[in-house]
Formats: sequence, structure tokens, C-alpha cells
Amino acid sequence: QVQLVESGGGLVQAGDSLRLSCTASTRTFSSYAMGWFRQAPGKEREFVGTISRASRTYYTDSVKGRFTISRDNAKNTVYLQMNSLRPEDTAVYYCAAERAGAMTSQASSYDYWGQGTQVTVSS
Repeated sequence: QVQLVESGGGLVQAGDSLRLSCTASTRTFSSYAMGWFRQAPGKEREFVGTISRASRTYYTDSVKGRFTISRDNAKNTVYLQMNSLRPEDTAVYYCAAERAGAMTSQASSYDYWGQGTQVTVSS
């Protein structure tokens, strides 16, 4: 069982930046593809982006050019750098791990999930 712990959420103003972190409790972290998802109140969980074992990345259109995912395998940690935040980015953000190492936007493909961290962007 892999545990994922997110941190870095908070309350910011529109245009500000935040960096979320997600640390995994596994020695084989480098073999996982990692994803970030978010869920706003009253909405379904949506895909934000993913990073492969080789640090290739893919993002949903609404965050392209503003959000960047990176990973530090030595620290078992994946990051979500969020710039130019907008009120519509307000959500609980979750990281997820896919053990086959496949990049995917499908939440059902991920094997492990964190507990989420709240990001609130005020206008």
C-alpha cells in the first residue's frame, strides 16, 4: 500500500502562485506515473495533469501554460507549481499514483490517492 500526502494548499489571491507537494511512501516511486486532479464544490473530480517516469508531462487545456508538474525521485515527491491562479482554480487538489507507469487522464486508472489539499483563490 502506497500512502500519498499532499501539502502546500492555502488561500491566495487571483494572480498569485502556489506550489503543491505530494510525497509517496514507497521506494519504487520512480516507477510510478503521477497525476494531479482537482474537485470543486458540487463538481466532479477533474484531471489537471500527469507526469511520466521519464518526466514527460501532459496537462488539461485550462491549466496549460500556468501549471507545471515536476518530480524529484530522490525525495519521492511530485510537485504542482501553479501560477497565475484564477478563482475557477479553487478546488481540493489530489495527487495520485499509477503503478504501471502509464500517463493517463483517467482517474479510474490510478491505484493510490492522497487525501487532498484545499486551494482557494479569491478574486
